[in-house]
Amino acid sequence: MNDAPRAGIFARITGLFFRTWISLAGFILSVGAAFAFCFLFAIDLFAHGGNPYMGILAYLVAPAFFFLGIGFVVMGWWIHRRRRRRLGDADAAALALAIDLSRPDHRRHLFFFLSGATVFLMVSALGSYRTYHFTESVQFCGQVCHTVMEPEYVTYQHGAHARVGCVDCHIGSGATWYVKSKLSGAYQVYATLMDDFERPIPTPVANLRPAQDTCEQCHWPEKFSGDRVKTYNHFLSDEDNTPYTIRLELKVGGGSPAHGPVGGIHWHMSVANKVEYIATDPQRQDIPWVRVTDAQGNVRVYATEEYRETPPPGEIRQMDCIDCHNRPAHAYKTPNHLVEQALALGRVDQTLPEFKRHAVDALVADYATREEAAAGIAARLREAYPDRPTVQGAIEELQRIYSVNFFPEMKARWDVYPDNIGHKDWAGCFRCHDDLHATADGSTMIKSSDCNACHLILAQGSGSALERVFASGTTFEHPAGDVGDLSCNLCHNGKNQE
Repeated sequence: MNDAPRAGIFARITGLFFRTWISLAGFILSVGAAFAFCFLFAIDLFAHGGNPYMGILAYLVAPAFFFLGIGFVVMGWWIHRRRRRRLGDADAAALALAIDLSRPDHRRHLFFFLSGATVFLMVSALGSYRTYHFTESVQFCGQVCHTVMEPEYVTYQHGAHARVGCVDCHIGSGATWYVKSKLSGAYQVYATLMDDFERPIPTPVANLRPAQDTCEQCHWPEKFSGDRVKTYNHFLSDEDNTPYTIRLELKVGGGSPAHGPVGGIHWHMSVANKVEYIATDPQRQDIPWVRVTDAQGNVRVYATEEYRETPPPGEIRQMDCIDCHNRPAHAYKTPNHLVEQALALGRVDQTLPEFKRHAVDALVADYATREEAAAGIAARLREAYPDRPTVQGAIEELQRIYSVNFFPEMKARWDVYPDNIGHKDWAGCFRCHDDLHATADGSTMIKSSDCNACHLILAQGSGSALERVFASGTTFEHPAGDVGDLSCNLCHNGKNQE
């Protein structure tokens, strides 16, 4: 007995809102958006791992199309209402949408309409799925939206994290940080469109998500890494490009007493200790104040002579992975390193006299564009080696090196982006361990002159000298002779002839 009233209500509702094709199309659009929302929500709920862009697709884009469809439904109702007022009820009823299944043409039109609606729903599902994957791709970040980030995109492709998606580090999982990152980047979008942005792009990124939420999803901070042996192949800037190799043992150590002794370089990230600091420059290179809190709650404050006041709490930053590993995916290699690598791998002729010096000079020259750089590199090397047939291979190698590490249009290269790993070309460790930070009673940190605190020199030199391996370490011998206690980066800045 209740079927008739319910049918009457349904008929009145459909008759009220679906009197025009616009309303019916809006209804289909809303159904498609609701379907896409359910589909994306299911992926977000059950998929392994999270897509940082899922928040915008499922909770912003899909609802936006849903309400757009509702708007079309209301628009159709409003249009039909205006017709009724202008033409009268009888004439408006004649123009209203009416489907009579007893008529072949109506059945045919309805068939095409339902077929189109079905295709629309299928395309919505497929499009949502493909959009889901595309928005987390490197191409989306590096080529579609962020063309101004070409230097970062190219260096990323040649970096250690080239198989890690951009969004995994810059945003991470969850809709909250996605919204935060995009809101904070709203001005950058405007600046890009108006060509009103800094060159080079300033770093570090002030609103970057903490490393605990991103890096540590892959890198286990409690792992005991122990010691690592590294070999560095260098070449002197003399006529023979004399090789000079250093083989050393890095005391990486670990930071969790449950998995090994707490010590070494990774002591700084010990779960039991907390290291805080302030930096007085935007790139966090000048660090005059450091506070260390150990597992027992003991606090030690190290400060330079010029900085003895307590900094405001808002300026204090807790040290994390990024403070040392600050170029994990976008490393701009120094000219010295790049030329030495080419020599070590045999990509250029090592018999070209003073090649390292000429090659570095060619790379660091001031060029306005990459085309100008390619021509300038070729001219400099041909002038230096007019009669050597192997110079063409050296020219091509330097041009390749320049193309993936120097970006004159964006003014991006190694000397504007500090790399805090180590202490050779940038201050790095010596930002704090510089013999200038001390407590109120005069106690200092590990000094920069105490080389064996973080590494041991196992072998050094060239030829037969490398056969002498010192298991307990030996004193570092600079190829230029005694240089005293100078910090490495005071002379080695990536381009000086070493």
